[in-house]
Amino acid sequence: MKKTKILVHKMFCKAGVDSRIYGSFVEHMGRVVYSGIYEPGHAKADKDGFRMDVIQKVRDMGVTAVRYPGGNFVSNYNWMDGIGPVKDRPRKRDLAWKSIETNEVGTDEFMRWAAKARVEPVFAVNLGTKGIEEALSLLEYCNLPAGTYYSDLRCQYGRKEPYGIKTWCLGNEMDGIWQIGHKTAEEYGRLAYETGKAMKLLDPSIELVVCGSSMSTNATFGEWERVVLSHTYECADYISLHQYYGGQEKGTAGFLAQSLDMERYIRTVAGICDMVKAQKHSSKQINICFDEWGVWSIPDKVVQEDTEKHPWQIAPPISEQIYTMEDALLFASMLFSLVRNSGRVKIACQSLLTNISACIMTKRGGDVWVQPNFYPFAYLSAWGRGVVMDTRMDGPSYEASGFSEVPYVDHLVVCNPEKSELAMFFVNRAEEKMQVEIDIEGFEAGEMIESVVLCHKDKKATNQENHECVRPEHMQNFICRDGRIQGELEPLSFQMLRVSVGM
Repeated sequence: MKKTKILVHKMFCKAGVDSRIYGSFVEHMGRVVYSGIYEPGHAKADKDGFRMDVIQKVRDMGVTAVRYPGGNFVSNYNWMDGIGPVKDRPRKRDLAWKSIETNEVGTDEFMRWAAKARVEPVFAVNLGTKGIEEALSLLEYCNLPAGTYYSDLRCQYGRKEPYGIKTWCLGNEMDGIWQIGHKTAEEYGRLAYETGKAMKLLDPSIELVVCGSSMSTNATFGEWERVVLSHTYECADYISLHQYYGGQEKGTAGFLAQSLDMERYIRTVAGICDMVKAQKHSSKQINICFDEWGVWSIPDKVVQEDTEKHPWQIAPPISEQIYTMEDALLFASMLFSLVRNSGRVKIACQSLLTNISACIMTKRGGDVWVQPNFYPFAYLSAWGRGVVMDTRMDGPSYEASGFSEVPYVDHLVVCNPEKSELAMFFVNRAEEKMQVEIDIEGFEAGEMIESVVLCHKDKKATNQENHECVRPEHMQNFICRDGRIQGELEPLSFQMLRVSVGM
């Protein structure tokens, strides 16, 4: 049996984990909002129409921040359509998803939902069909005290105190030719800088995210980041990255190897940020907001065919992907990559929260259930807090998908000094059991607190019919003795170990 050895030493640390790395994303797309988080008349809906059964799942998942309202949707969105009396709001044709937007849910409704769900809002402004003036008016509406036109509108519509939204995204995927109002890097960089400069004049307390590439395979990737940052470095705090992985035709080994591309993507963008920093002789570090990420398990053409055949519906059920146990493993490794790079990645948004490439699924008028990928996210959010450890590993690997060395065992270790424990997370990419031995040095020897495994004998198993089909189990498959942890990972599994340590 193959064996992987891992060394964890108290002196080898990377960075603290920003809680916002466990964020998600709500866009006006398909059933994410309507019959996802919002369904008036549902048996579990509150007086505001929000499904409390969904909110409970959001809390159980450990979501800390949510980006809103898009996504491609935001690039043709007039935020003023979504404020004021609902009966007076216009119905509009959303060009991004060829659907009818009723505008029943807008800024104030989302902020009420965010408070109920206990998540921090991350707002995006329209830099596709709109610009500086609209961004400033939305910022005033949300963040400024009463006394001027837009802040007084907020008071008029029932909210006296400012919302104080901290983080703002300057557009969405502006490098993509599919985007309404697509721009070149020069065009976007200039607009983003002028918009960001004005927004920080209005509210100096905010943080700004500029658009990076919408995927690592874009022809403009790299040069786009360089040009955009050359314009926006002085006003930007973060640059965004987006990435989805699919391609089950690669086979399990190739499919699960794709998280290594995510690592490469993050390192490359961080390097470009530092290059521009050096060119500008700046002391400021630009961090990363990975505000769309996930597993995309169906071809894009399926999504487009649905909307082409049946355009202009209200909340059409598009791209409602059903995830397998196998998908959950790639999802977990992608989340490992984000947390492992916490020195640079401060915000991340799993995409999307409900129904579309989601962890949480709903039925109109019916129940709510969770997909296999829900569980790795929930366990990392609950226990992957504190300081990421800079581990050393020696173990077997394989070659796949353009990578010469893919470890069979992917791992992440986080130290929580407040709880005096180490949380260890593993993905076994192998279709056989893997022996793992972890040496803990510099800490006082502890004991095993919890051992949880997510696996299934059928890697294609889903929770669609039997909502309890793929779920975690407590399993005593590791022992802790004399500062050494030994055990066997189940084939194609996700595992969490929690070990007490003396600090």
